[in-house]
Amino acid sequence: MGSAVITARATATFEPVGRSVAAARAFVRDTLQGWGFPDIIDDAVVLTSELVTNAVVHAGTSAEVLCVRTDAGVRIEVSDRYPERELPLQSPARQFGGIDREGGRGLMLCTALAARWGVEYGSTHKKVWFRLDLDDRPAGTRSAGPALPAAALPLADARVRVAVIQIDGTGHINAWNDDAEHLFGYTAEQVTGKPLADLAAWPHTPGTSTGIAEALRLSRWEGSYGIRGADGRVIPVYASHLRVRDTVGAPSTVCLLVRDAERAVLQSPPRAGGESGTDRSGSADPFEVFIGSPAPDDLDGLLQRTVERARDMLDGDSAYLLLATDDETELEVRASTGLPSARQRFARVPVEAGTGRYGSARMPSVHDDLNAVPGAVPLLTDTGMRSVVTVPLKVEGRLTGSLGVAAEAPHRYGNEEALRLQFAADRIALAVESARLGELERLRRGSLSFLVEASDLLAGTLDRDQTLALMAQMTVPTLATWCAVYTIADQSSEPELSYVLHEDEDLIDGLKALLVKVAPPDPVPTPGARPWPAPSEAAHKGALRTSLRTVGLAGDIEHSPGPGISLSTAAAVGGETVVLPLVARNRVIGMLTLGKPTDDHFRQEILELAEDLSRRAALALDNARLYSERTAISQSLQRSLLPPGLPDVPGVEVDVIYRAAGEGNEVGGDFYDLFPIRDGAYGFAIGDVCGTGPEAAAVTGLARHALRLLAREGFGGPAVLERLNAAILDEGARSRFLTLLYGELWPQEDGSALLKVVCAGHPLPLRLRQDGTVSTAADPQPLLGVMEDLELYEQTVTLNPGDVLLCVTDGVTERREGTRMLGDDGLADVLTTCTGLTAGAVSARILRAVERFAAEPASDDMAILAMRVPEALDH
Repeated sequence: MGSAVITARATATFEPVGRSVAAARAFVRDTLQGWGFPDIIDDAVVLTSELVTNAVVHAGTSAEVLCVRTDAGVRIEVSDRYPERELPLQSPARQFGGIDREGGRGLMLCTALAARWGVEYGSTHKKVWFRLDLDDRPAGTRSAGPALPAAALPLADARVRVAVIQIDGTGHINAWNDDAEHLFGYTAEQVTGKPLADLAAWPHTPGTSTGIAEALRLSRWEGSYGIRGADGRVIPVYASHLRVRDTVGAPSTVCLLVRDAERAVLQSPPRAGGESGTDRSGSADPFEVFIGSPAPDDLDGLLQRTVERARDMLDGDSAYLLLATDDETELEVRASTGLPSARQRFARVPVEAGTGRYGSARMPSVHDDLNAVPGAVPLLTDTGMRSVVTVPLKVEGRLTGSLGVAAEAPHRYGNEEALRLQFAADRIALAVESARLGELERLRRGSLSFLVEASDLLAGTLDRDQTLALMAQMTVPTLATWCAVYTIADQSSEPELSYVLHEDEDLIDGLKALLVKVAPPDPVPTPGARPWPAPSEAAHKGALRTSLRTVGLAGDIEHSPGPGISLSTAAAVGGETVVLPLVARNRVIGMLTLGKPTDDHFRQEILELAEDLSRRAALALDNARLYSERTAISQSLQRSLLPPGLPDVPGVEVDVIYRAAGEGNEVGGDFYDLFPIRDGAYGFAIGDVCGTGPEAAAVTGLARHALRLLAREGFGGPAVLERLNAAILDEGARSRFLTLLYGELWPQEDGSALLKVVCAGHPLPLRLRQDGTVSTAADPQPLLGVMEDLELYEQTVTLNPGDVLLCVTDGVTERREGTRMLGDDGLADVLTTCTGLTAGAVSARILRAVERFAAEPASDDMAILAMRVPEALDH
């Protein structure tokens, strides 16, 4: 077999840090999107995530990711620097790649998802590669169908309207024809210049569709989505997009849209291979006879074609098809015609619904007149249908769905129609089940990719508000149209509405106002989603009240205070609403509420995905809460170690700048203080405890409070420090070395200031004279916390008008950039430029010089204390 032809390649290298996994996922996603391969992106992202995690997290080496595009598919290689050979053998003694393990799942996923994969070893590296094949999609083919009698043609309105919308290169609407205005209610002036994404209700089910932005960039695209009309309702449409360019080369997209029920006007499925157009007597496939050729290759298209053909075959007014859940206890509406499909889609009914001998969905049944047995077919309640025939879809004896045809007239169907419909159901059951399993597989893969990225995002923050926002943004619009997050502070607290999000930003305020009026859901710890009808009921009542008030009939209904609910808000909230508990560490810490617009329902797969997401989100939210509480307690304790404020010292300017190193620290090993001792005398101190963090802060508190107490007892500087030294040594193993500059300050009547200082192992204070000279103002003496017997002495300094005394901790003088250090000389050079500045300006200039000395943030605590005696002209 010849080697594949390489048509493009892209490569990137990622460092051995946790954030590289997300970067690698983004690289692969962007590369494959740029190559136009959206169908395999989810599989490629999941596999790359696992393999890069193995390299950068578990093996601790850098990883190189290479994407290669060939004529047959895409090959992705992940290389690391960990060449040890490890064979993935399955044995009772070792469970390789268990689903609950933190690592080791990469090769298991390669086995499940990749067309081919392998491991190659070198002396210095190991390379794991996998290949994903592309679907065979012949381009440029034309399709044609045989001539059919009029009765076999698809139904459409007498006046078929085709909306023609042109979208510019940025996704904004620049053309809107009359049919678009008739279908959706907007004039061209109202929508021109707006993004199509603002109007499109895109099917955001993970793994089952391309996003609107991606679809507009493809050369050609066909499919179903919804357009939100001017009345707030979503109109299902079938669309055909064609990417074009004008004469100057500017790209745009021409979109043709029809009602979804009229999709046959635009739909152009690729022709199946072989001589499908040749009539061979006696060899016609019963499935093709019923469903038509070529059969739709997507599940939704197949189901819609099925109900349309079933309705036409029995000359009915409506038809519907339901698919069974995995446990066969419920049926989910997946397609209908002649019924309000938007209202019924994904609605669920129990299998054993109804009364009488035709009540079970597991057997064919005929109802001559539904008025005689109300509720026998819940799906047809209030639809005007009178008679109905339903048959089961079974595969190998297992119930997979139910197909029904109904008519407005009674007594339309009997056993003969039931047999005809059952024959057709038997022909299409296997195809429907195969397509459904394919959809579930795509959904599973998309869900896995979604949860991988969601977990990564949630793990990336410990901020409570950001976690709430991420929870909402991950669910809207991917899982729901709107969501609300309730939080519970403690077991005695009531649930509190903490965050609200709607896919239409204009409706968020109205939604929030509505939910504030509704009592929050009960905090039940039972896992899974449970219905919560309160928002929908309140929205409908509020909208009714608003409507009646506008016509002067508000007095005929129960009065409720507050503004009415707008019709748009009621439509946005009026569908199915479910609540999922947020349970972390065996406690309900909140609820995640998901909602759909009027007459819309959740798919069971989406609810299961939301439940999985809620478990991850609950743990992330509780971690953020614990972190916030710990940080608040730590900061409160740390703030208690700082002086409550600086006193006004007559005739002396004082300014302090303090910076604690470490995230969440307000106080570290450095500290300062300035306090009155007695009339006319003030004590000041600046110190540095060995180390940072809570342990250093404990010694900080001991030193600051001991200084105040001893000074106010009348002890002089040396005696104060000697007693503090003894107190530190008494701490035993918890004691820390302490450098300390302590002094007493007496403002003088002649405008000068007298200081007596003791410098115990601390950086020496610097004195700036008015003429710009800088000198040290004290001699070095032994630091505290080392020796028991200290002989300290104090030195007297006089600050004349215009002089500055600068005291700093070693976080200032030891500021580094590589091998360079600011040092005492560098600090003195900066101080010489501060002549004539106020104390506040001096400290600010020193801090600015320290910050600019190195690009990296400071790794040590810093304290700057500046005292200046102003000149007479300053007063």
